[in-house]
Amino acid sequence: MSALDAVDRNLLRLLRLDARMSNAALAAEVGLSPSACLRRIKLLEKSGVIRGYTALVDSGQMENSIAVIVNITLERQTEDYLNRFEAAVRRHPEIQECFLMTGGSDYLLKVEVANAGEFERIHKEILSTMPGVLRIHSSFSIRDVLATRAKTSRNRQPLAR
Repeated sequence: MSALDAVDRNLLRLLRLDARMSNAALAAEVGLSPSACLRRIKLLEKSGVIRGYTALVDSGQMENSIAVIVNITLERQTEDYLNRFEAAVRRHPEIQECFLMTGGSDYLLKVEVANAGEFERIHKEILSTMPGVLRIHSSFSIRDVLATRAKTSRNRQPLAR
């Protein structure tokens, strides 16, 4: 797909805020006919710009789950080490998010657990056995400050500068 224009970027912004927004509402927001809007969305999907849709789950509603942010440092940063680690991460649904990072650690992972004991099991059985791991640094979250972003983002006022 060629470069995204302003309409495509606006469609993506709206879908990030509410992926269940009706095609008619999307079309009205971006100033297209419903058929032209749907055609644009299908092109974005076909080209891989839109890879899928997901549900945002309020972890506060998930029986008091705790988000754990895990920084992973690998022994080496070669392509082989990175590929092996990433393949291992994909095999474990306990890991919800994984980002290759710059800075002090190589990867940042997000894991949601019910309690410290569950994280201890994940740490022992999964994280510490992953290929190439040199160091694991974990932090337990206290609260998700932006948890309501998806609910209020359309009506939100710009931040004061």
